[in-house]
Amino acid sequence: MRAYRSILFVPGHRPAWVDKAINAGADCVVLDLEDSVPVTEKAAARAQVADSIRRVRATNTEVGLFVRVNPLATRLTGGDLEEVVVPGLTGIFAPKVEKATDVLQYDALLDHFEERNGVTGLEYIVPVETVQAIQNCREVALSSPRVGAMIGPSAEHADIARAVGYEWTPEGQETLYLRSRVLLACREAGIHALTGLWEDLENIEGLREFALRGRQLGFRGMIAIHPKHVATVNEVFSPSAEDIAFYEGMVKAYEAAAAEGTGALRYRGLHIDKAHYDKAVEWLDRAAQITTGGNK
Repeated sequence: MRAYRSILFVPGHRPAWVDKAINAGADCVVLDLEDSVPVTEKAAARAQVADSIRRVRATNTEVGLFVRVNPLATRLTGGDLEEVVVPGLTGIFAPKVEKATDVLQYDALLDHFEERNGVTGLEYIVPVETVQAIQNCREVALSSPRVGAMIGPSAEHADIARAVGYEWTPEGQETLYLRSRVLLACREAGIHALTGLWEDLENIEGLREFALRGRQLGFRGMIAIHPKHVATVNEVFSPSAEDIAFYEGMVKAYEAAAAEGTGALRYRGLHIDKAHYDKAVEWLDRAAQITTGGNK
């Protein structure tokens, strides 16, 4: 999966909002058919989402386009996928996944609709929304090649807050264990680790601090719920020029020393060896993916 920094939600029945999301600079847009769409408008929203995907792809081949379908238990998932699996779709945001067999059910549906509608290579972004999902996050991450990203839960008022019963704080200590489990599952599976959302629309400095703590923990992108949050999220999860110069210098210094038969050296006041070199190479590879839009 591409190393998306920002993933912004848009109600599927609001086509005009899709353009606003893209203009805000979001790396990825999720067109929602679940919580943000009233029950009476869900059927019509399917066609609107499919039209939005076609319209965006006529001029933009770079932005990620995902659809959050209704959960399997609603019996609406197949109808959603039947209409929205169209050329130009990047993947499915798969809600209420709790175990590996849930992912396999999605796989069976996508295999059918990809074949029927002439689409290939769809991926999943999987949110972790229940206690059972937390307990099974490792098996979910490893369950299918389509699983490209998982989200470490952090929301103040979403399903996971109700399920676990934590009292939310801006510092996020109450969700640290939950997010860490998801992060480790992502690392083992080699998939993109995303941190959850920041709900206070006006508190941009709080958003910045929360995103920074997520990055420090090991997450590489973040869910956003408003266009005004995208620029800050992108900034936090983008490599700085100073960091790029630091790691490029480390790679050059180590390679020069290794060529002379030295395995450890001093670099900018630090003792470095091959472990530091390996981390620098990996970090620069990820930075290149972000700046060029390459695949993770």
